[in-house]
Amino acid sequence: MAVMNTASAMGEDISDLKKLISGNEDTRMNSRDLAFFLVTHNYNAVPRDGYVELNLNGTICKLIPNSDKQGLCDIIV
Repeated sequence: MAVMNTASAMGEDISDLKKLISGNEDTRMNSRDLAFFLVTHNYNAVPRDGYVELNLNGTICKLIPNSDKQGLCDIIV
């Protein structure tokens, strides 16, 4: 978990994040899997109860895995 808190975001804005999540599909992905995926792409992400908290250049976003919908998650800023 310490690695998740120290990673810096790879993109400068939310458009990079949207491109990453829309270009991938996994209907079985839960919040823990999503956080791991984001951390491996150098995002500061922490799994919470049913969602992922992501710090994107000082903006806290809530990412909710969306199972059968397109992309990996819904983003709430």
